[in-house]
Amino acid sequence: MNQVDVTIVGGGPCGLFASFYAGLRGMSVRIIDSLPELGGQLAALYPEKYVYDMPGFPKVLAKDLAKDLIAQGTQFNPEIVLEQTANELIKTEDGYIIKTVAGLELPTKTIIISAGAGAFSPTKIGIEREEDLHGAGIYYGVRDKSVFQGKKLAVVGGGDSAFDWCINLEDTADQITLIHRRDVFKAHEDSIEKVKDSSVEMKIWYAVKELHGEDSLTGVTLEHTQTKEQEHFPCDAVIVNIGFKSNLGPIKDWGLNIVKNQIQVDGHYETNLPGVFAVGDVCSFDGKLKLIATGVGEAATAVCFAKTRLDPDAKLFPGHSSDMEIGTPAAV
Repeated sequence: MNQVDVTIVGGGPCGLFASFYAGLRGMSVRIIDSLPELGGQLAALYPEKYVYDMPGFPKVLAKDLAKDLIAQGTQFNPEIVLEQTANELIKTEDGYIIKTVAGLELPTKTIIISAGAGAFSPTKIGIEREEDLHGAGIYYGVRDKSVFQGKKLAVVGGGDSAFDWCINLEDTADQITLIHRRDVFKAHEDSIEKVKDSSVEMKIWYAVKELHGEDSLTGVTLEHTQTKEQEHFPCDAVIVNIGFKSNLGPIKDWGLNIVKNQIQVDGHYETNLPGVFAVGDVCSFDGKLKLIATGVGEAATAVCFAKTRLDPDAKLFPGHSSDMEIGTPAAV
């Protein structure tokens, strides 16, 4: 494989914006991702979910946001390597070689890690028959809203995802009940108020203890977390939104400074390895906020510092894109 100026590990929003901005700066780019498609969690986990905190969009479906980010991130024709997991990092005289699990060797001068939370898997309730009913009444995300058309739906969780699905599926499901084991929520205040003002029923201080149904879900047993009293709750579907377990996988063995599954970076978003940067949810620094809106800013900054590392005569700030003719990369 040919050597590129920058390899971006992770094809989610931050990685795609890094690809765009590197192309704008006249850099050759490669994107590598273990998923079969670009877009990261927007495309893989919740394509039908609305995103409300992206500048320029009062609200936008995740799949539509991903589509536009992909169009923007690939307009300078980066090399795209999908379904390949970055495994080993090898230092060379003029950069690095990323070796994939499948044995592919990808030489690069610099690296921007934008792997989100790493490899992720949903946190499960942890009760009998949960695996058996996965896809037959038990769900951990929503790829197609029509699956819940006319259903009696229970949403388990107290964070943003749980509240967002209550709002987004209110016009699809016949009835929605939010189930949470306590009366404290982690969702944004506005989302909590919207659910309280909606037709969604809230069952607070309850946890799912048992699943009912043979080939498909017909109901659950709920247990009050304080009194331990149990009741049968009939439902057709349950969306479990109690978090995700993430793992950086082989990246943990690259010699990076990692604390609590996050890569430590400096003010340039550079790691302890020269020429290796990290942006988005995967990185950590004082004052870190995990938002797409802040992550894309980190990506642009990392690209500019990678550019000046490769070309010390290049300007750190290339000027505003409104002053450029997009499609003509800024070389300095």
